Amino acid sequence: MSVKQVFDFHEGNASMKSVLGGKGAHLAEMTRAGLQVPPGFTISTAACLSYFQENEGLSEELWQETQSALMRLEERKGQRLGNADNPLLVSVRSGSVTSMPGMMDTLLNLGLNDETVQGLARQTGNARFAYDCYRRLLQMFGEVVLGIEGFRFEKILSRVKSARGAETDQQLSEDGLCELIEEYKRCIVARAGRPFPEDVHEQLRLAIQAVFSSWLNPRAKFYRQLNRIPDEQGTAVNIQSMVFGNLGSDCGTGVVFTRNPSTGEKELYGEYLIDAQGEDVVAGSRTPQPVASLRNDMPATYEELLRVAKRLEQHYRDMQDIEFTVEKGKLYILQTRNGKRNAQAAVKVAVDLVKEGVITKEEALQRIEASHLDQLLHRGIDESAVADVLATGLPASPGAASGRAAFDADTAARWSRDGIKVLLVRPETTPEDIHGVLVSEGVVTSRGGMTSHAAVVARGMGKPCVCGCESLDIDEEHGQMIVGSRTVKEGDLLTIDGASGRVIVGEVPLREPKMTEQLSELLGWADAIRTLEVRANADNPDDARTGRQFGAQGIGLCRTEHMFFAPDRLPVVQRMIVADDDAERNKALAQLLPMQQSDFEGMFEQMNGLPVTIRLLDPPLHEFLPQEKELLKRLEELADTIEPGEAEKAEKKAIEATLRKVRSLAEVNPMLGLRGCRLGLVHPEIYDMQAEAIFRAASRCRERGISVELEIMVPLVGHVNELETLRNRIDHAARRVKEEEGGIEAAYKVGTMIEVPRAALTAGQIARYADFFSFGTNDLTQMTYGYSRDDAEGKFLTHYLDHKLLQVNPFQSLDTDGVGKLIEWGVSSGRAEKPELKTGICGEHGGDKESIFFCHRVGLNYVSCSPFRLPMARIAAAQAAIAYGRPQGDEVKSSSSVSSLPAV
Repeated sequence: MSVKQVFDFHEGNASMKSVLGGKGAHLAEMTRAGLQVPPGFTISTAACLSYFQENEGLSEELWQETQSALMRLEERKGQRLGNADNPLLVSVRSGSVTSMPGMMDTLLNLGLNDETVQGLARQTGNARFAYDCYRRLLQMFGEVVLGIEGFRFEKILSRVKSARGAETDQQLSEDGLCELIEEYKRCIVARAGRPFPEDVHEQLRLAIQAVFSSWLNPRAKFYRQLNRIPDEQGTAVNIQSMVFGNLGSDCGTGVVFTRNPSTGEKELYGEYLIDAQGEDVVAGSRTPQPVASLRNDMPATYEELLRVAKRLEQHYRDMQDIEFTVEKGKLYILQTRNGKRNAQAAVKVAVDLVKEGVITKEEALQRIEASHLDQLLHRGIDESAVADVLATGLPASPGAASGRAAFDADTAARWSRDGIKVLLVRPETTPEDIHGVLVSEGVVTSRGGMTSHAAVVARGMGKPCVCGCESLDIDEEHGQMIVGSRTVKEGDLLTIDGASGRVIVGEVPLREPKMTEQLSELLGWADAIRTLEVRANADNPDDARTGRQFGAQGIGLCRTEHMFFAPDRLPVVQRMIVADDDAERNKALAQLLPMQQSDFEGMFEQMNGLPVTIRLLDPPLHEFLPQEKELLKRLEELADTIEPGEAEKAEKKAIEATLRKVRSLAEVNPMLGLRGCRLGLVHPEIYDMQAEAIFRAASRCRERGISVELEIMVPLVGHVNELETLRNRIDHAARRVKEEEGGIEAAYKVGTMIEVPRAALTAGQIARYADFFSFGTNDLTQMTYGYSRDDAEGKFLTHYLDHKLLQVNPFQSLDTDGVGKLIEWGVSSGRAEKPELKTGICGEHGGDKESIFFCHRVGLNYVSCSPFRLPMARIAAAQAAIAYGRPQGDEVKSSSSVSSLPAV
């Protein structure tokens, strides 16, 4: 028995999302609920996957099933596809399981040809409308099915409008549209090498194939990779009878949210256009009106829309994004889905729904996209510095950003690769621009509204966006933008304020964000549920203060080398490195000690009672010295001095000494060379100085009543003897400081960063001398894969991801199959030796949702991430606790068993 692949809307429901796709499942659910939904049917996602297995062809079985569903639709509508007197027109739309707005293709008005357009004109009594629908089909079919560039149709449209004195599409007469249709047909023959098909069933077959094929178009693949959507989901295809919003002034189309997607306020929010089809709203070809104006234009329709919106939100228990069309005063719902929203709105909606009794706190936390929470930390404009507002548009996505104006996505991508911050400035964005949106600081468009492609994508990415800025006349050909009497060149600096819609000349200072009341409340719920501690990576007291503000439960990583790069310290560090003897080196270290001590005191003051994990110096020493080519260049300049003075001679001598040291420190592979604990063993005086500074800072703070919970971390340990030796020196420094400070007790812990695979494999041995393990997942990933992160991401990692050799970038999301196994082994064998061993991670993965889920499952005690990612980490930790309950670590701590790796 063959598997059913085509479902009439009334046969499905919301639970069939994996079969019908999101759009098809919601259409089915609304149909069953009795809402006014144009009838139709859905071709399943399984059919899509079969389509690719059939070498991108529709099987005869699927085509026959589709034809049967079409006949049932014709019977319900009392119309027939291709009938010259009473033609049925349909839309053919994609519908992926996971929402991918704008990434795949859609066709409207399918079923029109030279005969049926006449029937549609007679049927509606509106010939101009019929020809307008036909020209739209020709353009969409040409672009989507036949692969003709859209600008070719736009050029023809502009030429015909200009010749007939029409400023807008709506001003084109019936004759003008007929001329346009003939021009479009000629363009199709010239560019596609075949005529537009008059056979409406051939149109349908080709359209279905095109929508299926769009699952693999570059923008859809890019979007799935960006959002980790499996390729195996496929897309459904929805065939739905057309309703027309472009039949006249009592018709229209729009998109409405049941709550404001930018603020979360409980209000009907959206846009509509009178006498238009849906593509006009989302494409940005016309600037729509706010939905509130519909109350005046169509009061009865507005009230009905309010009722429908309320009903759909109550049914789905979430904010809805609704597409609607009004045909001759009758409201039709074309689609509903959970509305995409920025982080501010997501948090407010979640908290409000809990307070309204609609959902539980656990459900609210699970609805928050942890990866988007940093959007709430959007920067804003420093209003006192705003001097030159160039233009104002719609505030489509909050936040503020500065950058150089790039008028196309490729330029934005190229400049971004060169390290230039850019703003993407376009007449309107399309899905083909997504790579430019991704790398830009923010987006500006001269057309489109709050639900245009630019607005939706920018909000989803957490980028500021200003849309519908109609005073901007963008001339891509000449690389400039005209605004009134002013000209802005491509590359000029601009600032945008997504909260007010302003575009400002120059770079305006930005103010840092603050925690919102709703986020604080949501984070309180998360903290009550999660079991993982969340700490901050902080390298100075200011970072520590920020971490404390965002809820850090301590400092999980303080990289002491970052303290050395301050302008007043780097020369001292360099003198220490180039020193010719121990006395000279110790003299420089003596200068550094009070500087380090002051920093540590500041860290302890900020955290006051919370743990502070200080990592001893990690990077190779050559990183603190100038580049060899810079030194050689300066030597050449000094050599050209005609009569060098004493200062020049002294500088030359110092540069030559530094150059000798740079060359002596040079390594073939410095990341695997003299760094981390190896440096502390070869040059123990460096770690001795740091340990002394740490203990003196702790002693001073305790004298002042500040509670200090000190953890000292030794980096890059690969053998137990390394940690044993260095722990002895750290303990000796603690005893010496205690004696010199009058016997004040300085309680502390000593641990290590597990970042060498051998350390993970011999963790049981290393745990004898460690009070804690912190997994440094950046280096552990590099060494496990054998990848240099900088080289991999710049040379081949993109290729690996594009060709599915890797599913995700292992430096962004933890490789649980490989690196994760080492972590599991390290935790298990370490706790087998020392059951009370504390464990955590402090690499970039500490702020990644999936990585945090893994940390919860294997029973780590904490994760540590950058201060601004703390809200995200707190939410993700709570989501992990909700999803997995009691962490595995509870069992690991009480067990002496380890995983199945070979014994060591």
